[in-house]
Amino acid sequence: MTKTRKPLLKYRRVVIKIGSALLVDRATGLKKAWLDAMCADIAGLKSKGVEVLVVSSGAIALGRTVLNLPAGALKLEESQAAAAVGQIALARAWSESLSTDAIVAGQVLLTLGDTEERRRYLNARATINQLLKLGAVPIINENDTVATTEIRYGDNDRLAARVATMVGADLLVLLSDIDGLYTAPPHLDPNARFLETIAEITPEIEAMAGGAASELSRGGMRTKIDAGKIATTAGCAMIIASGKPNHPLAAIEDGARSSWFAPSGSPVTARKTWIAGQLLPAGTLAVDAGAEEALRSGKSLLPAGVRDVTGSFSRGDTIAILGTSGREIARGLAGYDADEARQIAGKKSAEIAAILGYAGRAAMVHRDDMVMTGKRAEAEGSRKDEVHA
Repeated sequence: MTKTRKPLLKYRRVVIKIGSALLVDRATGLKKAWLDAMCADIAGLKSKGVEVLVVSSGAIALGRTVLNLPAGALKLEESQAAAAVGQIALARAWSESLSTDAIVAGQVLLTLGDTEERRRYLNARATINQLLKLGAVPIINENDTVATTEIRYGDNDRLAARVATMVGADLLVLLSDIDGLYTAPPHLDPNARFLETIAEITPEIEAMAGGAASELSRGGMRTKIDAGKIATTAGCAMIIASGKPNHPLAAIEDGARSSWFAPSGSPVTARKTWIAGQLLPAGTLAVDAGAEEALRSGKSLLPAGVRDVTGSFSRGDTIAILGTSGREIARGLAGYDADEARQIAGKKSAEIAAILGYAGRAAMVHRDDMVMTGKRAEAEGSRKDEVHA
């Protein structure tokens, strides 16, 4: 894993987080010219083969402007009402601006549980991946209309990091009203020093974080560092950059000042620990020789290669995969409940809909949710296909 900074166009899948203050003016509402320029940047990346996801703040800020709510902190019910109005306006704005370049926008509203509970995590990831496969740009936000203090992220920096790890992105870009990480909050300390490259998030780096600087923002440098820890540990690089100028992504590409956080050199380790070590398998899938060879070459496990299903498990639970010798060769997250898995075991993927009554997923266990645990696990673990969370 290289720790060398790359141009944006060299990344395969990029998540871009946009702060409220960049998108919404407290007095006038949506900054349409800025949004149009941002969408032009996104179109430029997509035209070069980069997949782009957007985590967009601004629903509450936009809604409170539309509803003419007073400045200052809002009550929970006021905040949720503002989000309900703002989400519609925000989605429409993104859709209209992206459509200029014939790009389709898809709105995805998430709550904390959607990225923390395995079953909902898999559903959310499948939806987002399908949008990307169809060429759309997912516009993601926390579902502030229903989320309460106890079940929310509270900021879109950490949400963006969770999304980045969920979809296996290799770059997270946090656009903010500050151009990167300083040794101290620059608005408080004139001697604060700018940090261009952060090889590792150490306790010293964490100590440099400050608080939010705008009433429209719930985040600050503290949440950006937290996001960095989530993303880089999973092998995703992160950039903190100013989003104030028009065409902020083009500015980064042209060398505008920004802080780059290097991805972890061994992201597979944490992934393997989570699936192969900490979680006890809730059941097993025995596979035939063809499926075993396919798994060792980095492919997903399809129903046709499954000979037997044991245990009582739900979709998203950890299950062990047994080779022809009867020994465990891999572990992964089940793509189906046990009863459904038994019905489609040994069947072709094209037969799933007729058997189950709905068009299920092609894989019994997707390769992104699998780690090899047999004799060749160490060699297989180095494969890029198994890096992403």
